[in-house]
Amino acid sequence: MSEAGVPRRPEDFLELVERARRGRLKLYVGFAAGVGKTYRMLQEAHDLRRRGVDVVVAFVEPHGRAETATLVDGLEVVPRKRIEYRGVVVEEMDLDTILRRKPQVAVVDEIPHTNAPGSHNRKRYQDVLALLEGGINVIGALNVQHLESLNGLIERVTNVVVRETVPDSFLKQADQVVNLDLAVEDLQERLRAGKIYAADKIPWALENFFKDENLSTLRELALREVAESLDRAGTGKRPPEARAAGRVMVCMASNPPRAKTLLARASRMAGRLNSDWFAVYVETPAEAPHLIDAEAQRHLFSNLEKAKELGAEVVRIKATDPAQALLDFARSHGVTHIVVGRSLEPLWRQILRGSVIVRLLKAADDFDLHVVSFADQEGRP
Repeated sequence: MSEAGVPRRPEDFLELVERARRGRLKLYVGFAAGVGKTYRMLQEAHDLRRRGVDVVVAFVEPHGRAETATLVDGLEVVPRKRIEYRGVVVEEMDLDTILRRKPQVAVVDEIPHTNAPGSHNRKRYQDVLALLEGGINVIGALNVQHLESLNGLIERVTNVVVRETVPDSFLKQADQVVNLDLAVEDLQERLRAGKIYAADKIPWALENFFKDENLSTLRELALREVAESLDRAGTGKRPPEARAAGRVMVCMASNPPRAKTLLARASRMAGRLNSDWFAVYVETPAEAPHLIDAEAQRHLFSNLEKAKELGAEVVRIKATDPAQALLDFARSHGVTHIVVGRSLEPLWRQILRGSVIVRLLKAADDFDLHVVSFADQEGRP
């Protein structure tokens, strides 16, 4: 097993901890269950404890793996909060108790998890953000397929729907990202040896998610995501004018087709450029709130909220000419990349009606215009 990421020693993270007021975040990223994320987190927790750091296990689920469960021994474990939902008792991370206890470092596993109704936050990653705001440093773990912007791609290439996701902005704010890499053959051998799932689940896993081609794709994505995270960290001290040089703007309609794909593409582009990005919606007189129907308003609100989750600055502009308004905004905010969705209307009709895309193609000669197709490449990186 190899790692990609710096710093690598427990004392390096400790240096960040000692300098911080707001909590620091370290993430172990893998490409599948069983690569050793939880194991390494617990190893680091023991290392920090030996150095005198006040560290607790906020939430770890060994999943029946004996070697992982053994590593929990000797660490302080915060008891879980029990929540009854529809007659079933669910155990969740006890956010309130951890905030009151205020350790220096909390270990949090399964960050993409959705909390039971009645919890403070809907998602565990939001609990982690609350810990960071409370001045508690967090060592956490997630798999690359849980990143929101990769959701469509993962479904397309693996035929597996990943329902638990975290916004890419969560990964971007990590102070350290470590990739836990393992050869595909070695991971499959761990699976066959019963070190990942129970015996009755192994044949199904090998025929589905743990197929060679799926794991190879996920491994490649994990390596790339961590490399880009390290690149962002290494270039984070560039002057503001350099960071602004590659700003991205995605153009939103009140109810665009496949808005999730459009936003994911813009988010990933901005991530590669290490730049800010905007989701811009132009409200024309014909699209005033009292004129568009309730369903379109719900879609618009949902899409703009999704843009915020993915790290965009959401901007709403009132204008009679949407194409000109978009160009004016782009020029005044240092945008160089404009992302639009391909229209479902025939090209001849767009030309006759003077659609926004056609006008942008004519007038945006000082921008890179990216027209995203949805026909057969949803989620393509």
